[in-house]
Amino acid sequence: VQLQASGGGLVQAGGSLRLTCAASGRAFSSYGMGWFLRAPGKEREFVARIMSSGSTYYADSVKGRFTISRDDAKNTVYLQMNSLKPEDTAVYYCAADRYGYASGTSYVMRPESYAYWGQGTLVTVSS
Repeated sequence: VQLQASGGGLVQAGGSLRLTCAASGRAFSSYGMGWFLRAPGKEREFVARIMSSGSTYYADSVKGRFTISRDDAKNTVYLQMNSLKPEDTAVYYCAADRYGYASGTSYVMRPESYAYWGQGTLVTVSS
């Protein structure tokens, strides 16, 4: 699976962005898809995951503001980001887990659970 993330940019605090992750390869619908971020000088952090069933997980910091969704017909996963804050500034990465049915917070939040990664897209939120 190859992943291509896009949609990042510069936005003012309170604004919105939608990130897109386009996947190539077969059996996309069976994959669990995740979004992670890496802020400057920090470790990679979990943002959201959508299972093959459509169930979702979110980091506490983005609950109620971000929404992950998928369109299996287009091999695409989205991250709608609303009410953006300066602390959301980071490079955002999409990732794919071949075990799309796997669940549990400790599993889905771990970067090691994802075998495939996109190149990242930069989101900058100005105050």
